[in-house]
Formats: sequence, C-alpha cells, structure tokens
Amino acid sequence: MTDSSAAHQFQVDLRGVIDLLSRHIYSSPRVFLRELLQNAVDAIAARRGLDGGGGRIRITPVSDASAEFVLRDDGIGLTEAEVADLLATVGRSSKRDIFDLPRSDFLGQFGIGMLSCFMVCDTIVIRSRSAAGGDAVEWTGHADGTFTVAPHTGDVPVGTSVHLTPRPDTRSLLGTSTVLELAETFGRYLPHTVVVDLPGGGEATVTESAPFLDGDLERQLGYGRELIGAEPLDVIPLHVPGTQTRGVAFVLPFAPPPGARQSTRVYLRRMLLTERADDLLPAWAFFARAVVDSGALHPTASRESLVDDDALEQTRQEIGEAIRRWILELALQDPVRLSQFVSIHEVALKSLVRHDDELARFIVRWLSVETTAGRLRIEEVARRFPLVRFAETVDEFRQVASMTASSGVLVNGGYLYDADLVRRIPELFPGVEVERVDVVGQIDRLDLPPLDDRATATGLEDRARGALPDVDVVVRSFERPELPGLFVADPEVLRALDRGRARSAGGALWGGVLDRAASIVSAGRGVDEPAARLCLNWTNPMIRRLAATAPGRVFELSVQLLYVQSLLAGHHPLGPDDRALMSTALTELVDRAIAADAPPATEGVS
Repeated sequence: MTDSSAAHQFQVDLRGVIDLLSRHIYSSPRVFLRELLQNAVDAIAARRGLDGGGGRIRITPVSDASAEFVLRDDGIGLTEAEVADLLATVGRSSKRDIFDLPRSDFLGQFGIGMLSCFMVCDTIVIRSRSAAGGDAVEWTGHADGTFTVAPHTGDVPVGTSVHLTPRPDTRSLLGTSTVLELAETFGRYLPHTVVVDLPGGGEATVTESAPFLDGDLERQLGYGRELIGAEPLDVIPLHVPGTQTRGVAFVLPFAPPPGARQSTRVYLRRMLLTERADDLLPAWAFFARAVVDSGALHPTASRESLVDDDALEQTRQEIGEAIRRWILELALQDPVRLSQFVSIHEVALKSLVRHDDELARFIVRWLSVETTAGRLRIEEVARRFPLVRFAETVDEFRQVASMTASSGVLVNGGYLYDADLVRRIPELFPGVEVERVDVVGQIDRLDLPPLDDRATATGLEDRARGALPDVDVVVRSFERPELPGLFVADPEVLRALDRGRARSAGGALWGGVLDRAASIVSAGRGVDEPAARLCLNWTNPMIRRLAATAPGRVFELSVQLLYVQSLLAGHHPLGPDDRALMSTALTELVDRAIAADAPPATEGVS
C-alpha cells in the first residue's frame, strides 16, 4: 500500500521554464551574455578568496573560423560534485555555500542564469577544472531537461569554459559584432579583463576603468556628454556607504519634457543592471541623470531592475541629500551658476518647493515672478516691498495692475505655481506680508471723484449705462491719467465671456455644452449681478469732457468705443458682437465728424 502522506519531489519541465524565462523574466535573449559574464565574475571572486589568482575572461564569438561560441574564465573552476550541485538544480544557487563566501560577493543569486543560454541554443557544454585540484569535468545540458556529467581528458586549465552552438535563428546573436556590443554594454567597467577574439586573429579588450568612479572631472564630463547628449551643467558626486553605492549625478543643461521619466544607469559590482532605473533618484530630482555602481542594492530575478526595499529607500534618501547640498553650496559659492541652473529649471523647481520645506528655504529666494516692477527674484521682492500683493490669475493681474499705485508692487500669480510660491514668502522672509487682491475689491478701494464733481460723475454713470445695457459703468479716480477706462470683471465673469465667444465660433453641439456650463455658473451668481464693469477714470481729461457732453448719439458712440478700447487694452479678445459694436460706432462717429467739418454749400450765381 502506498503512503499518500509521503513527500514527493516536484518534476520540472525545463522547456516550460525556458519559455517562462524568455517570455516573462528576461526582456531579450541578449541577456545570455550578461548571465555568463556574471557567472565568470563570481568564479574569479571565489578564486581570489582561495589563492588570489584569476582575473581574465575571454570570449570567442561564432565566426567563419569557429562554429561555436566560447566564454572562458580563469576563476575557481568546479569539481565533478560541484558541477552536479550547481548546474543540475533549477532555481537554486549554492555558489556561496560551496565557495564559502558571503552572498554579496556574487552577482548571480537566482540559479537560473545559465538557463538563459537555452534561449539561443539547444545544448550547453561546460568544461571546468577546479583550482582546489582534481580532474577536469564536462557537463552537457540539453533543452529537453537531460544532462550528462563525465571526466574530460583534454587539456583544460584551471577555470571554466562555456560552449554554445547557436540555432540558425540565433546565430547573429553569437556573432562578433553583437558579442562585442553586448560585452561592452554589460561588462565595460568590470574589475577584470574581458577580451573578445576577432575574426582573422587579434583581440579587442572591452573593459576599462569606470569614469564615474575615478574622480577625474574631465572624464566624468566626457561620460556625461555621452549619457545626456550635451555638456552637463555640473557633476554631483554621490556616495551612500550603507549600500556601497557610488557614482555621479549630471545636472541637465536643458529642461526635460513634461512627464519625462528619470533614467538612472545602474551597475551592480560594475556589471550593468539597467540603463533606465526610474526609482533611484528622488521624484523631485527631475533635473539630474545619475550613474551609480552598488554593492548592496538588490536586483529583481531578471536582474534588469531593483527591488523596492529598505536599501533602495535609504539610497534614494541619501542621494537626495547630496543633490540638496549641491544646490546649497552653489548658492553660497557660485551664485552665477545657480542663477543659470534656476533659469533652466525654474518651473519645475517652483513645483518642488511647494512640498519640500528644506529645499524651499534656500532655493525660493532665487526664483522669479512677474510683477508691476518687472520680473524680479523673490528675494528682491521681499527686500524692497514689506507688503506684497498678488493676483490669482493673469487676467486679474492685468486689470489690477492698471490701477496699482507705482509705490507698491503687484505680483502675477497666474502662471504655474507662482501663487503658491508667493504665499510662502512670509514663512521664508519674516516681516513681509502677503495679500491677495481681486478686481472687484480693487475697484471698491479706488477713490470716488471729488465731492464737487460727484453729481456730474454720477450723471455720467447713468447715461453711460444707457449706452451699454449689459455693462455696469462706474466712475473712479486712479493714478493713471493717461488711461481713460478699464474693463474689469471677476474671473467667473471672464470665463463666462470666453464661453460666449467660443459658443459663437463653435457648432451646435459645442454651443449646447457651453450653454449648460453657463447655466451652472449662473445658478451660483445673483440675478442682479452685472455681467461686466467699465470703470471710467475721472482723472483722464477725455472722460471729464465726455461728462460735459450733451446727451445724444455722439455721447453713446463715444462710450461704446471706450468700452471696446478697454477690452483691447486689457488683452481680452473681441467676440463677434464686440467687433460689430466697434465697427458700427466707429463708422458712424467718423461720418458725423466728417459731416461736421465739411464746408457749407455755396449758392449758385445767376
């Protein structure tokens, strides 16, 4: 009778595992060379721990002179027992136990790397001789899941060689040009010598020292030009001892496109992990591209990205601190370069300081805003003006700016993040007050005409409202005698006017949508609230003359033209009704002026 409770061993379908690797774990069969290089590096690390030897990897691509691809290393090698233990169990990596070295000394940790070779061939042959002594051994594995292990009688030096015969459809992946490219991509900065045999004799050494680790600024700048396609604005050294991570961040000399993802190049113990890690730099460090090498960050099973764990979070935080320190040091030591940096990345920096109090404390002063005194840095605004007034929208700024006294300042908060930036001024500059202004409130603050002129001004208001039935007209005094009038409206009214203009230009469907939006807005407004307001300036000589003009058609036409002129002065586009009003009023007023100036008709002489 069979014991149903007995433990049984899983049977692995190797072809299914290979399909899983090629379709869901590895992004491309090209990773086979990376996996072989990683195994070779691990073997050399183990030999260094045993006798101090090893340090060379040779690759022979497929060519007319060689039907098989061969990768050789002079690492620790394997005994027959080690071959069976390491290569016969799918999904288990025991190199660290066999070689008595800590796991962190090895790049390969998942026991599936060798299987990636089955994506380019059907048979893998491994020949090896252990540095610890013993005979050479040959392991032959097949894609159907079978393998053999036998002594090898040929001349095998200490180390390991991997032999692959490509399938017809993968021959180009194992050819010289592709192998050279992959070896340089993955192994360019390995701490061992990697050479590739060339057709017809000779060899190419693909390894060199890592410029982002050697401290040579000129080499780093050259590497940065290669990475970002332009001369970096600066180079920021990065060092996170806790995760053995070192490298540099290059400050971009251009603003990245909106929504562009970060692409940090990451090496693990000098082996390329990924070109496009988007989770190593803090999210706010949009202005930098980094290259790092780490000895303690953890790769995913595919070894093409990083595991999001505590080590990654610690590294991200410390890299962020290094970038913050760079900005602070730049502010203290090289304000000209800081100004250049801010001018390139200003919009994104404004977004950042809204949520980063520490960065805000030393970067806000360098950011600039549009004001009635010109474009000024925040620090200059706070130094010159104890009261900083700002408008929430560009339209409000334009309207209020026309009424603002020259002794004060008004900031345009209508551009992206500027209103939030201005609100933070009191936190960063004690003693400075900030006040939000709006058009309606500003009109209410303007002076009425002098008492002696009050009755005349009130009469002007009443008669002007008759000429503009849909517009409220008020007369006020403000310090712009050259300006006859202002079209003023709160933002809700301006949006309603824009919808009206769009309705007149659009089709029936779009007009219906806008009508619905307008009805919702109107429901929230009082029935008697005016659609817009024309503010006439009593300090303007023409307005005073208009007040003295007798009622009649000339008065009405003049008021209508003042209304259109105020729209244009406020940068408001004219709708069809506005254009028709302007055309009619201007034509009729010109006709009347010409008729008035014409000489009287002379009688004929008999």
